[in-house]
Amino acid sequence: MSLTDSKRLAAYKAVDTHLNSETKIIGIGSGSTIVFVIERIVQRGNVKTTELGKKNENSDQVLEELKLDQCVFVPTSFQSRQLIIENGLNLGEIDQYQEIDITIDGADEVSCVDENLNAIKGGGACHLREKVVAEISKRFIIVADYTKRSTVLGEKWTKGIPIEVIPFCYTLVLNALNHLGCQNLNLRMAKNKAGPIITDNGNFVIDAYFGKLDGQQSLGNDKFMFINSPSEVLKRIKLLTGVVEVGLFVGMAEAAYFGEDDGHS
Repeated sequence: MSLTDSKRLAAYKAVDTHLNSETKIIGIGSGSTIVFVIERIVQRGNVKTTELGKKNENSDQVLEELKLDQCVFVPTSFQSRQLIIENGLNLGEIDQYQEIDITIDGADEVSCVDENLNAIKGGGACHLREKVVAEISKRFIIVADYTKRSTVLGEKWTKGIPIEVIPFCYTLVLNALNHLGCQNLNLRMAKNKAGPIITDNGNFVIDAYFGKLDGQQSLGNDKFMFINSPSEVLKRIKLLTGVVEVGLFVGMAEAAYFGEDDGHS
């Protein structure tokens, strides 16, 4: 199975399993898999292009038509905003809602060793808005291709934890991360412009690799030490002056769907 088919399979199953007449305010994540989330949502709103009224092939649920004119879609990035607009869906903004019914988003890596479903996000530099939308959602669902599944964070995603920082603080944060025991640090640079990537919020992104976050080793320096678990690493980074948000999503996801290479999800 190709990665494209894998992403489509995961996205379709998540939409078919979790979106129904009760989900009116829907958060739309960012990344390549979200294209297929929107694709399936549009199909579910058009009775002519789906097998509505029949059982969902991925579960025992009966698919129902989504009344898209009654739904509002809240983006987490410029990309998802454009997808919402281009597909004629109702656009909402983060600050309009104190609560969102459900959010479906992608991930760079998901640890499936327990029910926490900890994840690394931010490969697309959208993790600040993604986390805000996820935190105000009643349900947070992850969709990804089979290469994103791991037993421990840092096992497959070795580019580092994405950290959004205030531009004039980036050297301060780089030095602080080095003292925390970071193994590899990079200020993320743009590919088609001179200089660093600028997020939708006007900030820089630092990628910090701390190795595998298995909770079995100590990090830090002579002044203080801490365990390399996702929750501890998140807490330590978040406390640094100049850090806006960290691409560690700890204990936030209710479910994760992966299009497996054998054609199942």
